[in-house]
Order: sequence, then structure tokens, then C-alpha cells
Amino acid sequence: MQPEPTTKLDHPAQAKLPPARWPTRDEAHKSLLFSPIRYGATVARARSWVPAMVPWRSAESGIVTPEILDWYGRLADGRPGVIVVEATGIRDVPSGPLLRIGDERFVPGLRELVRVVRERSGGETKLFVQIIDFLGIRRRPEKEKYLRRFLVLREEHRARLAGRSDVEVREALCALPHEELLGLLSPREVEELDFGARERVTDTHLPHIAELPRVLPGLFAQAARRACAAGFDGVELHYAHAYTMASFLSRTNTRTDGYGGSREARVRLPLEVLAAVRTLVGAEFTVGCRILGDEVIEGGSRVEDAAFYATELARAGIDFVSVSKGGRFEDAKQPKIGEAAYPYTGRSGAECMPTRTIDARGPFGRNLELSRAIRAAVRAAGFATPIGGAGGINTFELAERALREGDCDFVAAARQSLADPDWWRKMEAGRGATIRRCIYSNYCEALDQRHKQVTCQLWDRDFTRPDPGRDTIARSSDGKRRLVPYDDAASPTPGANPT
Repeated sequence: MQPEPTTKLDHPAQAKLPPARWPTRDEAHKSLLFSPIRYGATVARARSWVPAMVPWRSAESGIVTPEILDWYGRLADGRPGVIVVEATGIRDVPSGPLLRIGDERFVPGLRELVRVVRERSGGETKLFVQIIDFLGIRRRPEKEKYLRRFLVLREEHRARLAGRSDVEVREALCALPHEELLGLLSPREVEELDFGARERVTDTHLPHIAELPRVLPGLFAQAARRACAAGFDGVELHYAHAYTMASFLSRTNTRTDGYGGSREARVRLPLEVLAAVRTLVGAEFTVGCRILGDEVIEGGSRVEDAAFYATELARAGIDFVSVSKGGRFEDAKQPKIGEAAYPYTGRSGAECMPTRTIDARGPFGRNLELSRAIRAAVRAAGFATPIGGAGGINTFELAERALREGDCDFVAAARQSLADPDWWRKMEAGRGATIRRCIYSNYCEALDQRHKQVTCQLWDRDFTRPDPGRDTIARSSDGKRRLVPYDDAASPTPGANPT
């Protein structure tokens, strides 16, 4: 069977993978990358991170599955300093095959996940869980379905088609020529037709949106308490990308209730969430966050905003700040009918997960200037809060230079860790030549966009290669891809390293 989706390994416009000189075992042991670091009450043995990635392997009910245990166990085999479990929903509401932590019934499965990571890493990897809130979003509807079912009729609609019942008004709207229909709809209604309806934190006419500042601190705090009960070392508050908390931090947040407008008002809810979490879990449980160094979108927050937010969070006692970039809905491409908008398809998405085709520079260390500026601001304010950097980090030299030159205090590598979960362990053992290097084609991201079980092009390409210790290859639900990368950590020869 052939893996999907297909992506060419090379293209003339692609930036080349940078050459890598891997450290000897002695060099690795003397490096900053493999030196300890403290995150509040947690001391990690190394500054290497596997940041949150959603593999779409949980049950539809949000509970931990054997496939989830395999996924995180395989990442733990590589023994990074920290693994951050995927974005895990704080509400007890259906959200597809995404982990949830919004009720006590999720704790046993999460406790088993912690146990597996401890066992597979030999106790060497610390485990945080990223906790998230997100607002409602609908799939892009067929035009007639939108007009007959979802459009909220306004007086303007009725006035244009006077003397008719609501049913007749809707049918008349369906019969209008498309351009004439667009002229009758408001900009928000046109967006709902073309992209699907999406709630915003500024929709304060909706009671549940208006109440977010009063509801979210408690929801995050209870989720953190459950994470603590499950045995995690800490939580990462998801304040990044296209989701609720990041939208409060965005310059596009124009709420007038004290939670929008100025920087001070925009950071108010994130600070209140942090305070509520800390009150419930205490100082002995690590609490950090992930923020955007730059939203990338028009009118969005920039690095100077992020530096202010990080400084205020540090002042409030946050234990770490992990820096990302982009990934917003505002510039997402139009989805197909029946699909939902995906926040990693526009320019902000390209900067969030840059490929080798983004420009001549490529993805390699692309976002480190953001974490550097944020770290400098936090240090200038007198705080030693660890700041994490990410973005195309796939060699020892790039990671070590970022640490030594002040770009960040820890380094996060998602796609490279997906390509070869053992790469941290191989580097530390002086066996870097055997690393399977990510080629940044975003084969994995294309699967994520379709909510398919995420795999890597490099291990899918070797679909029939046996995995030592397994009788059969664990396959995706469609049977076309391998769910667990093979273990070649003991192999004396290099893995797949296309250039």
C-alpha cells in the first residue's frame, strides 16, 4: 500500500537541509543542551523538549487509548528532557479524537499515560500536559443549507423581501443571484457562508462569550488539579495560536469590559487564569505557558506585545514561557464545503510550521529571534524565567548555539522529534550520524489538517520495515501508514537523510 498524502522529497525551490556536525559523546555531555534546567519545582535533566503535537489518536470520547500510549511511549524512548502532551481540552464537551481533562473520568487514563512515559524514558523525561480552551467553529456549509438553517434573519433581510414569512424569505434568498445575495449579507454573514461560522472572544452579545473571564479561570484550575492528580510534572497553559486565550492576548481583541483593548487589559485574563491555577495546585507543581511571539496576521500582536505579556507572566510567577508563531484563523484559506477552516493554511500558518519552500532561508531556526527578544525583555525586568525557542531546530549545533547566544533557555523540536523520536538519545550517545532528519515537507501537517492519525513521511516511506520487538506493524485506521516509527537506535548505519 502507498502512504498518503504524497509529497516530493526535493524541489528546486527548496532550501537545502543544513549540514550537520554531530557531537561526540563527550561533547554532548559537556553541552548546554544536555545540561539540567529548573522549571519552577521541576528540574529536567536536559534542555531538550518535544512540544505539544496532536496525533489524533485518542478516542472520540477524549480518553487515552492504546494508540496514545504507543505514541507518547515512543517519544519517551528518545529521552528528551521534557515531553508536552498534546492540547487537551478543559471542557467536558465532544471535540473529536482529542484528549480531554474536563472531568474526573479522564484521570485514570492520563495517569496510565504518565506511567508509560516514566517507564519508557527510564524516569529521565519530565511530562507536562498542555491544557486548552477553544471556541465554537462550524464547517463551511452549502449555500442553501446556510440560508435555510443557519442564517439569523435580520430586519434588513425581511425589508428587502417584504410581505413574506421567514420560510419564504429564506427561499427568496436562495433564489437570488450570488452577487446580489452577497450585497444583502453583512460581512460576518458572508464569512459564515464562505468559511463557516466561527465564534470570537469579541462576540460579547453572546452570554457564554461575555462570561468567559468569569468561567475560564476555574476551568483551567480544575484541569490543572486533575493533571496534578494524574501525576504530571506540570501543565502548559495554551495561550497560543487560534484558540481562546491567544485571542484575548491579540491586538484584535477589542472587548470593552476590561479584558480587551490595551495590552494591560488583554493580558488580564491570562494572569487571572495563572493565579487561579496556582492557587489550586500550589508552588510544587510546574505551571508554564505557550504564547505567540508574533501573530503574523494583519492588525495582530507583534513581538513587542509578546515581550510585555511574557514579562507580566514572569512577574506573576509563571515557571516557563514557550514561544511559538502564527497559526491564526484570520488568514486561513477558504475550506472546502463540509470542512472547517484550518488555522495553519495562510501566511500565519506557514510561519508557524514553515517548510523548506517558504523562502531561501527555510525553516531552520527561523523563529529564534522572537524568543531572543522576549527573553531579553524578561531578563531586563529582572526575571530568570526560562524561555523556550522553536522553529526548524534539527541539528545539535543550531540548538547549542541558540542556548549559548541567548536565543532561549530550552529548545523545542516537534517535527524533527516526529521524524526520529530517538534523535535526542542518539545525539547524547555520540551517534548523530544515525539520525533520520526531518525534511520539512509538512506531510504530517497535511494529515493533521484532515484530522487523520499523524505519521511521518520518512517512516511511512519504509512502511514494510519491521520494528524490533513487535510481531506486526501498527497501522493507521485506513491501513496505509505506520502508527509507530521503527526503532533504529541501535543501528550502526545512518537512517534516511535526504538532502
